Amino acid sequence: MENLFFIPIVIFIVLVLISGIFIVKQKSAAVIETFGKFSSIRQSGLQFKIPFVQKIAGRLSLKIQQLDVIIETKTLDDVFVRLKVSVQYRVIREKVYDAFYQLDYPHEQITSYVFDVVRAEVPKMKLDDVFVKKDDIALAVKAELNDAMSEYGFDIIKTLVTDIDPDAQVKEAMNRINASEREKIAAQFEGDAARILIVEKAKAEAESKRLQGQGIADQRREIARGLEESVEVLNKVGINSQEASALIVVTQHYDTLQSIGEETNTNLILLPNSPQAGSDMLNNMVASFTASNMIGESMKKTNTPNKKVGPKKNE
Repeated sequence: MENLFFIPIVIFIVLVLISGIFIVKQKSAAVIETFGKFSSIRQSGLQFKIPFVQKIAGRLSLKIQQLDVIIETKTLDDVFVRLKVSVQYRVIREKVYDAFYQLDYPHEQITSYVFDVVRAEVPKMKLDDVFVKKDDIALAVKAELNDAMSEYGFDIIKTLVTDIDPDAQVKEAMNRINASEREKIAAQFEGDAARILIVEKAKAEAESKRLQGQGIADQRREIARGLEESVEVLNKVGINSQEASALIVVTQHYDTLQSIGEETNTNLILLPNSPQAGSDMLNNMVASFTASNMIGESMKKTNTPNKKVGPKKNE
């Protein structure tokens, strides 16, 4: 019977001892109090506390944590802007006591310092400078937090300004300004392209006209050479130069009429174009050449000086 009486007691003692065993996870710490007074800090691993005498007052993570703080403030040019500041921090392993007992709400304390620094720095800057100097704002927040929070057992790893959100009307105005600037640049590029096209077109037209003129000159040169050869051939058969020229002109006249007849959509009109036009043209040209020669011979005789005849000597 006595053995049966001690078995529950042994079981109770074993259970009490087991209840004193606890585990602390990696990268965390447990604060142990004895009758409400700080006793020790237990690190990661299997730990033991005295049942009913000691208790776990709290656990703190030693990992890097992040706190996002959103602040609304005004810039130097009177623009309201919302900033999102991300604070990365952790509890210093050697200062777990300070981190647990000195601050009840560390998040609120960090948030207050972030508000204070941002609202002191941003009003000194214009809106454009806030975007450009956001790293300076982050460094100022980190420096202030390090000085303030290190005595409470917190290490500020990094601070980042992750978002800058101006008022909706301001963003719309900024977008319009940006769009206007881009349209201006696009117009300048389009103007330059149009100017280049005009210059190149003018150069091409000038080159085309030059080549066209050169072609016409070569064509006329060959026509003149052909006419010269035709006149020489006609002279050999007893036709003088005047008659040969008239004959060639009449021949070209009829060739032109033939080419006009072959084209259905031609707008060229050759005047005169009657059946007797060829013979009239030939007669007129021959008469003109004859009259021109007679006038030339007469002018030569008129311009020739008369020889003076002196008195004869007495024999």
